[in-house]
Amino acid sequence: MNSQQYHSATWQHGEVRLKCVERWQETHDVTSFRFQGEQSVKFHFKPGQFITLLLNINGNVVARSYTISSSPSRPYSIVVTVKRIEAGVASNYLIDHLQPGHSVTASGPDGVFNLVDIEAKKYLFLSAGSGITPMYSMSRWLTDTQIGSDIAFLHSAKSSKDLIFNQALQQLSQRHEHFSLSYWLEEGEISDVNSYQGRLSLDSLASAASDYKERTIFVCGPAPYMRAVKVMLEQAGFDMSRYHQESFGDAPVVPSQQSAASAQFMLQIDGVKTPLFAEQSVLEGIEAEGLPIIAACRSGVCGACKCKVIKGETVSSSSMTLSPAEIEQGYILACSTRLKSDVTLSLNE
Repeated sequence: MNSQQYHSATWQHGEVRLKCVERWQETHDVTSFRFQGEQSVKFHFKPGQFITLLLNINGNVVARSYTISSSPSRPYSIVVTVKRIEAGVASNYLIDHLQPGHSVTASGPDGVFNLVDIEAKKYLFLSAGSGITPMYSMSRWLTDTQIGSDIAFLHSAKSSKDLIFNQALQQLSQRHEHFSLSYWLEEGEISDVNSYQGRLSLDSLASAASDYKERTIFVCGPAPYMRAVKVMLEQAGFDMSRYHQESFGDAPVVPSQQSAASAQFMLQIDGVKTPLFAEQSVLEGIEAEGLPIIAACRSGVCGACKCKVIKGETVSSSSMTLSPAEIEQGYILACSTRLKSDVTLSLNE
């Protein structure tokens, strides 16, 4: 640690300019980026939280949220781990263009999916794909700060070449008596740790963590994976008050190419009218017209796409970051809301 770090400002929330100081390949399609503050910064966040990167891509500001994969126990740099997504504007830009020495603007940290707001004595981490990132941050923090933390880490991936953080996780498993690591691989096998072929099932879960009903469960991964895990645990009689989940990294929303003539409802914003099908999100309509909105997590978690319904009816799958007063006043999260009638919306309230 150099002398300047003793005098670093502490970043707890808000915008900050970050300089990329290092990047490395985790797998064939996943890259990690290490950042430090342009001005000396000590990063304060909760393990499991995310930041939102504000990127200037082809003259447009694009906001995307990424879980912090490093641990707050090592606070003088911050790491995000990005998986390349087909047609993913932000992920492809970062992996193809962001190099050490480049700077970006970030905001946050945000997210209630973390080990400070959710207390536990014994942990069961269930992840798939890039959903491993918050679990890795949580694991590093627990093993850095709490002697004897009881962690069962169960991860699903397509094959061994898709195992993110594999070497580091195996080292944690070898060093810490109460850290158990198991993998589920759809293709091939791995001999270094407990490995199962195929997808996670209740039998294989019980084999890897026989005391799973005594643990607090954290789940992160693609939506189909999380739906399957939730149903499986509910049917097994797990106490769902100790079940917590978060989802990032889903495919980007692509505006529908269906005929406007057959659309069910009309979305109106500042005089601009956009036809939407009932299954489309309000965010799709806003982005289709090129109207200014920050859509970071795209999963109803970060609250960046908050806007206000002036007239009409909507239905929302998430209002996580909205207060009861805001909901009463008509505020919604655009990424998680669909139309039930013609709607007039304000982006400026």
